Amino acid sequence: MFAKKNRTERTAEEAWEHLSSAWASAGDSAGKAGRRGRRLASRAGDRVTSVTDEALTRATAAADALAGRRPSRPWALIAGIGLLGAALGWAAATTARAALERQAENEEIELAETAVVVTPTYDDH
Repeated sequence: MFAKKNRTERTAEEAWEHLSSAWASAGDSAGKAGRRGRRLASRAGDRVTSVTDEALTRATAAADALAGRRPSRPWALIAGIGLLGAALGWAAATTARAALERQAENEEIELAETAVVVTPTYDDH
């Protein structure tokens, strides 16, 4: 009878080991699948959110148009473009001013190098 109990205990232990191994393996697989699923769900959620935002914007614009309201001016964009234009204008003016100064200096140097000095002589009288 003692031998039968040992065989039964061994069988139970082996079954427990197989069960716990299978459980751990399933847990690892489920963890990986869960992480992958959460990542895919997050990406899908981001896409849905952006599409939903766009749809809401368009629906609001359509409702405003049907109600006879004009769309608002994009003042931030207008101000940004104005500042960019001012910065580009300042850069162009500074560059042009520097080029004109260099040209004037080069002309002065050229005139100084090619100048003919005429000195009056009093002998020819």
